[in-house]
Amino acid sequence: MIRQAKAEGVKRVRIHTLFDGRDVGETSALEYLDPFEDFLRGLNGPDFDARIASGGGRMWITMDRYGANWPQVERGWNIHVHGQGRQFASAREAVETYRKEIPGIIDQDLKEFVIAERGADGVPAPVGTIEDGDSVVYFNFRGDRALEITEAFEAERFSHFDRGRRPRVCYAGMMEYDGDTHVPKRYLVSPPAIDRTMGEYLAASGVRTLAISETQKYGHVTYFFNGNRSGKFDETLEAYEEITSDVLPFEQRPWRKCADITDRVLEAIPSGRFDFIRLNYPNGDMVGHTGVFQAVVCSMEAMDLQIGRLKKAVDAAGGIMLITAAHGTSDDMYEHDKKTGAVVRKADGSPRAKTSHSLNPVPCIIYDPACRGEYPHEPGGALNGGPGALNEGLGISSIAATCIQLLGYLPPAGYDTSVLKL
Repeated sequence: MIRQAKAEGVKRVRIHTLFDGRDVGETSALEYLDPFEDFLRGLNGPDFDARIASGGGRMWITMDRYGANWPQVERGWNIHVHGQGRQFASAREAVETYRKEIPGIIDQDLKEFVIAERGADGVPAPVGTIEDGDSVVYFNFRGDRALEITEAFEAERFSHFDRGRRPRVCYAGMMEYDGDTHVPKRYLVSPPAIDRTMGEYLAASGVRTLAISETQKYGHVTYFFNGNRSGKFDETLEAYEEITSDVLPFEQRPWRKCADITDRVLEAIPSGRFDFIRLNYPNGDMVGHTGVFQAVVCSMEAMDLQIGRLKKAVDAAGGIMLITAAHGTSDDMYEHDKKTGAVVRKADGSPRAKTSHSLNPVPCIIYDPACRGEYPHEPGGALNGGPGALNEGLGISSIAATCIQLLGYLPPAGYDTSVLKL
């Protein structure tokens, strides 16, 4: 994008960086930053000026989701737009300074910084505030962590924080982040058209559904589940419930809201109001991303207790419970040498934390206490390929057809294969 901007005659580009340390190595920022700075130096010249203007960790600034922590977005707004924040001569200096001042800090939590240089008056000034007439491109394909900063730029009425001076800019997202509300107004790449989702099928079939999670994963059982749309398919059949997440670092409250989610589901199951309940416990993913082993142990033990509570309710209701995950995170908490498999250790001998998702297979557990041999998984049945044997080698996309079968319906044509051979 920067190369093309230069080719088309743009003279000045400013990059507002967001460090990851979450889906990549926990302290890998400089592995990306240094080559990028070299790239910019190679492009710059008398007629072109591109440089980093501000930045910070993506769990500390700008990239909140589902309205969980608007102050996080406000911090990003203030440094990106107004240049208000601690000043440094370079992004590398900022990263190295925070690492020295806050031992153990990982990239996702790096504090905000503003790049400044001295002017003719000798006073340091930000190199890249966002002004009227600028173009702003939010470089993110995924919608959940893009919607709030997009709203701050686009909304005429805005009450989440005081924006101060709101620059009149040409704002574009990498994609359309919400197909229902058509946000943002401008985008660079057309989003994929996702239709015939499981939620749409169930609503059309008259299935009464509850979708529930805490704030951090609420969009995963609603917005993402329904194909990047924020609305319901049928207001009379669907209920969405959000349990408000605590605004604390995940490792400081590792049990999250799993008990609160379970409390509500235990009320919903015997009520008779719902035929299908989908819930998401954020424990394994959100706490796993912190890289704090002890917090993950606490988190998963808390969730195990709640699954035990759900099992009893399923038993009493004569229902079926399906447990799975989209990916691993808490299952692999240390970096491993790719050749030997040994745990990678830091200079002090401690293991290097793994904050990213794992590539391990995830379980798919179907608990049906009233099973009458429809899908046996014991000698003479599924293990020998008999009637009801389970299909092998599948992925998360097969869960849709599986749930539809368990509800007594036929999966639509074109759905990926169910886990069940029924």
